[in-house]
Amino acid sequence: MNLDQIKQPFLDRFPGDFSGIPRQRQTPKILFSTTEIAHFDTSELIIFNEKLSEEIGLGTIENEADKDFLNAKILPENVKTYATAYAGHQFGNWAGQLGDGRAIFAGEIENSEGEKTEIQWKGAGATPYSRHADGRAVLRSSVREYLMSEAMHHLGIPTTRALSLSYSGEQVVRDLLYDGNATYEKGAVMTRTAPSFLRFGHFEWISAQNEHTTLQQLTDFTLENYFPEVDRNHPHQYAEFFRIVAEKTADMLVEWFRVGFVHGVMNTDNMSILGLTIDYGPFSFLDEYDLNFTPNTTDLPGRRYAFGNQAKIAQWNLWQLANALFPLIKNESTLEKILNDFNTNFWIKHDEMMARKFGFDRVLPSDGEFFTEAQQFMQDLEIDYTLFFKQLETYTPNVAYKTHFKEVFYSRVTEDHDKKLKDFLNTYRSRLAENTISTTDSLEMMRRTNPKFILRNYLLFECINELNEGKKELLTKLLIALENPYEEIYPEFSLKRPSFYDGQAGCSTLSCSS
Repeated sequence: MNLDQIKQPFLDRFPGDFSGIPRQRQTPKILFSTTEIAHFDTSELIIFNEKLSEEIGLGTIENEADKDFLNAKILPENVKTYATAYAGHQFGNWAGQLGDGRAIFAGEIENSEGEKTEIQWKGAGATPYSRHADGRAVLRSSVREYLMSEAMHHLGIPTTRALSLSYSGEQVVRDLLYDGNATYEKGAVMTRTAPSFLRFGHFEWISAQNEHTTLQQLTDFTLENYFPEVDRNHPHQYAEFFRIVAEKTADMLVEWFRVGFVHGVMNTDNMSILGLTIDYGPFSFLDEYDLNFTPNTTDLPGRRYAFGNQAKIAQWNLWQLANALFPLIKNESTLEKILNDFNTNFWIKHDEMMARKFGFDRVLPSDGEFFTEAQQFMQDLEIDYTLFFKQLETYTPNVAYKTHFKEVFYSRVTEDHDKKLKDFLNTYRSRLAENTISTTDSLEMMRRTNPKFILRNYLLFECINELNEGKKELLTKLLIALENPYEEIYPEFSLKRPSFYDGQAGCSTLSCSS
């Protein structure tokens, strides 16, 4: 591996604390603190994403030193590790200083095409921002993040990515549901990558302290490295930057709705400035369609971050970023227009996406009503979101619809269900007849849009249990399936959630515990 090519440009550009002291504390007016990794003596590599490593310019594992790096055991001399400071709004409330509590940066690598990628460990030790925690991660949450971030990538959704996963060799105490029943779990450390891990919270943190010079430096750094489309000589470059962030965020949210992904904890510190899905905690894909579904027990009973609220919350989070960037933009009407446009643009893109899911070649004026009725229909009948569209692809009027769709329902099928399904299918076929493309082209559009495989929580739950027993068979199969989500590689994965997992802690009900 090309470990000698890892650089730390962030340390050269911004004010920071170079003491290396991991003691948790406030670090005002700076953007990072150097800190040491845990140096796990008995860590063991579980998965290495060799293809990703080659793509980003890091290369393949060649010796034990490379494994030691991935396992957060021993570092090359050129790597100075650090954690960044940021703030944020958590569940709608200002939380002040947060920062990388379990993430430690190795730095940045550049590939042969000049593309730069940041590399960090998660679970490699305490930082000044660990907030009275230990900076460790458990196998349970690390497996979930590794597999889900890769699943999202192969679904075509902007995301951070996973480079490796290792047993840390430690036992870590965690309270799974925050109910006072803490237990020991296997510890883990993963390395993850992104073009940048900058969050809304980095800008909030420095702006809240009126450090406007540093705010401008951070924004200029972001533009130079990640937003080449912004004209740096334009007098409104910072407003254009904010407009593009809003656009990227809308694009990401539309993709979440396409596949039924629920992030679970959309705090501003969990929002990527690049529109990446970041910080996989109490996430879930939808099983039965439910706009009110939240997998996060911490989000009950308010359901702030429920599936159907995610676009609204993204807009709210963008308001907070707008407030942080105001000292640079200094134009309320411009910011308000961008924020109002976010809502309009999101729904236009959302309806275009829904048209593709149903195989429509364009959005007609009446389609907004059709999509709303379809969503209500799926929710009322407790229909599996992924399986419904899978079956819809192969439905024709000469197929017995009761048999064809019988496995998509989570509730008992009544006569009322039967009538509503029949009525919906008749309406759908009438709308499909208004296409100006062939049936073959319509079906191909649906196949490219609707996944056959999603990484359901119960599959992750089973995989974690197997790994805790030292077994990797299910892990291997899931890795193959998630790389091919628009194909049915393993038919047994294209089934609705088994009923015995209803309400299962760590499967249907999750917390931010890691």
